[in-house]
Amino acid sequence: MRAVITVIGKDTTGIIAKVSNMLFENNINILDISQTVLQDFFTMIMIVDIEKSSIKFEDMLNQLNMLGKEMGLSIRMQHEDIFNSMHNI
Repeated sequence: MRAVITVIGKDTTGIIAKVSNMLFENNINILDISQTVLQDFFTMIMIVDIEKSSIKFEDMLNQLNMLGKEMGLSIRMQHEDIFNSMHNI
């Protein structure tokens, strides 16, 4: 099972490191990643494999939300099927 993670906020050092380390600590594998900085704003989209995750989906959402608040970022995670459904007409 896969999920989509989005990260948006002011660019600061260590965003990718902190998010990817949190995923690593919970046995979530990054399958694909795209990131860019638009002027002073950092944006990132990740496709992750949550099949072998050592944490419940809801608990991971809470951890990412807390990290986002700590870093001044918006971090969201959705199951891939929900993400795809939202973007189909």
